[in-house]
Amino acid sequence: MPASLSSSKTAAALRTSARASGELLLVLVAVSVALWLLGRMWAVVWPLIVGLFLTTLTWPLARFLHRRGWPAALAASVVTVLFLLVVVGIGALIAVPVASQSGELADGVVEGIQRMREWAAGPPLNIGDDQITGALDTAVARVQDSIGSMVTAVVTGVTTVFNGVVTAVLAVFLMFFFLKDGHRFLPWLSRQLPGRLATDVPVVAARGWETLGAFVRSQAFVGLLDAVLIGLGLWILDVPLVLPLAVLTFVSAFVPIVGALFAGLVAVLIALVSNGLTDALIVLAVIVVVQQLEGNVFQPMIQSRGLGLHAAVVLLAVTLGGSLYGIVGSLLAVPAAALIAVVWNYLREQLSDPPREPEADAEPHPGAPVPS
Repeated sequence: MPASLSSSKTAAALRTSARASGELLLVLVAVSVALWLLGRMWAVVWPLIVGLFLTTLTWPLARFLHRRGWPAALAASVVTVLFLLVVVGIGALIAVPVASQSGELADGVVEGIQRMREWAAGPPLNIGDDQITGALDTAVARVQDSIGSMVTAVVTGVTTVFNGVVTAVLAVFLMFFFLKDGHRFLPWLSRQLPGRLATDVPVVAARGWETLGAFVRSQAFVGLLDAVLIGLGLWILDVPLVLPLAVLTFVSAFVPIVGALFAGLVAVLIALVSNGLTDALIVLAVIVVVQQLEGNVFQPMIQSRGLGLHAAVVLLAVTLGGSLYGIVGSLLAVPAAALIAVVWNYLREQLSDPPREPEADAEPHPGAPVPS
């Protein structure tokens, strides 16, 4: 007959399970409160995060200048000015060729629209001018009916752009202060914390900073890979503005989902108005293939190697972050997962038992050599 369950052991197991469940609930409540507070302070937290990302890009040059004896303020000022010049140069690299070929592109747009009308008028669609005019009238009527929602959308868009400009300005100022005083932060933090926290927190912060830098470098490498592959496809098809489109692809790689869609749409439109529908479809296929390889192969592999995370963890983190918090969630999911891994690895190191030292009077192993 099967042995009967021990009531004392069952009660002890239930108490242990209840205690573990209660502790887990407390942790979940604490995390929920922290996320709620983060959301309430997002207007300050988001520029801080962007400023940290920018600092990881510019810190190697600032550190080089520090080690050469430059004053911290001077080094931070020079690096900040150089960063702004690079940003302006990238904008000029995109805008100047586009402006110089704007007339040609405008003629291509008109010609493309005329080709689309001629194609729609022929078989199998056989859409006449009367039907096109009626469709345009219907569209105009719908636009007039929804003018209120359009005004709201425009106001929302202007507000979003304004908030983006404010965030960028704050991020640049924060980057300057991080470059100027960042090397003093960990010593200051050690002096402010009591007991063992004075050692543990600075160590975790230093490892987190290295992880954040690895994330930004890997993201830049992925963007460079996208720009090279897509630019090569555009060059083979003889699409104009190859260099500006490649630069735009690289820059947009730092904005998940929306950046890739925007850069791809611009490239397809330019290919359509300059080379025709066939080349535009080929460009679209090239962009889709490169983006799929980036999202499912290149990015997980490169970031997993740089951040110490498995490629599947990177892919799942991006998917979960995007489904919960959209674009910002996709951007922050991987560094957040990497920082959680940093904290967990440090806790595991501290909680694990140190290796046991062999006792002096212990019997030697049978296979060990006898000391002379």
